[in-house]
Amino acid sequence: QVQLVESGGGLVQAGGSLRLSCVASGLTLSFSSYGLAWFRQAPGKEREFVGGIPWNGRTTFYEDSVKGRFTISRDDARNTVYLQMNNVKPEDTAVYYCAANFLSGGAKESNYRFRGQGTQVTVSS
Repeated sequence: QVQLVESGGGLVQAGGSLRLSCVASGLTLSFSSYGLAWFRQAPGKEREFVGGIPWNGRTTFYEDSVKGRFTISRDDARNTVYLQMNNVKPEDTAVYYCAANFLSGGAKESNYRFRGQGTQVTVSS
């Protein structure tokens, strides 16, 4: 059974930093073969794309509001994807989810077969 487990969320002041982690287990194929992404959902809003990294890890792509502040990276040896969040803002408050899909990805959540349960990030002003 595939599991994606996020951690690292919490309460942080505006301008601060957090690093989220997502560990995958149960994948039948090598973790390095999966495109990965982070999504978030704020109260009363639809889930939205935050950032993604393809299976080859050669590039990353982000939603405009987090560009220059968030960085996504992956450690295939640890089956882990990270989201480094710097200079956070109150509008970054949301539940953050990671997602994985074999050899593909992109910014659409429907592209990802596997998703985690999320970790709460709350930014105080």
